[in-house]
Amino acid sequence: MKVLLMGPPGAGKGTQAELLVKHFAIPHISTGDMFRAAIKNGTELGQKAKAYMDAGQLVPDEVTIGIVRERLAQDDCQQGFLLDGFPRTVPQADALDETLNQLTMNLDAIIDIQVSHEKLIERLTGRRICRQCGATYHVVFNPPAAESKCDKCGGELYQRSDDSRETAENRLDVYNKQTQPLIDYYQAKGLYKRINGEQEMPAVFQDICAALGRDA
Repeated sequence: MKVLLMGPPGAGKGTQAELLVKHFAIPHISTGDMFRAAIKNGTELGQKAKAYMDAGQLVPDEVTIGIVRERLAQDDCQQGFLLDGFPRTVPQADALDETLNQLTMNLDAIIDIQVSHEKLIERLTGRRICRQCGATYHVVFNPPAAESKCDKCGGELYQRSDDSRETAENRLDVYNKQTQPLIDYYQAKGLYKRINGEQEMPAVFQDICAALGRDA
């Protein structure tokens, strides 16, 4: 099962990724993990990526693609993988297709977890953190017993600046602009599967498995 998982911030992609890799016994391959592994192992491409990252620059596509190719060629990917966070652009998607062809692999499906804009804003802006002990809450999904007070130590709860509505709106705007061309690309190939991410977590997982033609 070779799957590309997509979804905006707040869609629950991380939770579903954990369930899928466990259920299908396939590796979870994210761009960040690949970079860290390549750097740790001291590969030539890892050293190149590190040089760009240390300079605060984006890692060029040719280096990223090379690291992806190295990872997908490893033995644990032969029976399948869950690709997360790559590709992000149509040129990267073209390069991924070429890489998979070289490895005699094909993607089985692109799974896109969709959640309405307002629901995403609600999820992304609802986090609250205790100033004293650092405990984390969510005003909708994990609210404290008393508003603005920590259940554990009674400390004041606050909203981090990167959890503000403005920041959330910006994150979603960037994601949508970046992702729409990819959606069009994979729809044209007949691989794109849209999943309703506003359901309860088990229902989302069941719908993903059904879209993949597998039992949950």
